[in-house]
Formats: sequence, structure tokens, C-alpha cells
Amino acid sequence: MHFDQRTQAALRDAGLTTEEIRTASDAVADAVERDAETIRAFFGDGGTMHSDMEMAHSASDVQEHEVEYVDLFTHGSDLRGYLRFDSWGVPVEGGRVLSDEKVELSLGPTVDARVRFARDPDSLR
Repeated sequence: MHFDQRTQAALRDAGLTTEEIRTASDAVADAVERDAETIRAFFGDGGTMHSDMEMAHSASDVQEHEVEYVDLFTHGSDLRGYLRFDSWGVPVEGGRVLSDEKVELSLGPTVDARVRFARDPDSLR
């Protein structure tokens, strides 16, 4: 079970049994795995992606990236991995599906931000 002790205690105080808490925990883990699968499929075999990532030397609100791959794994409610662009990469520290056309990843160092990605740049406006 991935809920921390405080969360488990609060859920018990709210009237859930240990089995109900375990079921909820499993449902969260399943939802995270579904999101990871959808994000993997979204990035597919790579290619051109657009993002709202802030770039130091860009005046544009929408950036274009050549993505080589995304490698994700899950553990409980955690979604982690690595996003590889053509010449650099960044750790993935979380992610969610926003729509069929758009996903959001929480990127670690050196980006340290939530970044939305889409194949169509107009989806980010």
C-alpha cells in the first residue's frame, strides 16, 4: 500500500476499512500505470513535439523539440523516468494526460517545471 501512515489514519478515521484503503491504493496505482501507458503511446517512437517549456534564449511561448524517446516506470502513485531529446535529456518526476492531444510532465533538473507537450503547436495556445 502506497498511502503514507497519516493518509491511512485519516482514511480509517473517515470510516474506511483496511481492505477499502488497500482497494483505493490499488486503484491509484492502476490509474498511474494507465497514465504512463498513455504518455508512452503519446510520445511513441519520438519525432517532433511542441512544448510550453521556458527556454533561456527563446522569445516564443511554444518550443519545438525532436524527441528520441520517453522511458517511464511507476511505483504506487509515482510516475518517473527520462525524456530524451535529440541533444539532451531530463528526468521525469511526474506526469498526467490532459487530453488526447496534450500531456503534462513534471521535469526535474535542469528544467524543474511542469511542461505541456503536444504534436500540434496550436494545442498549447
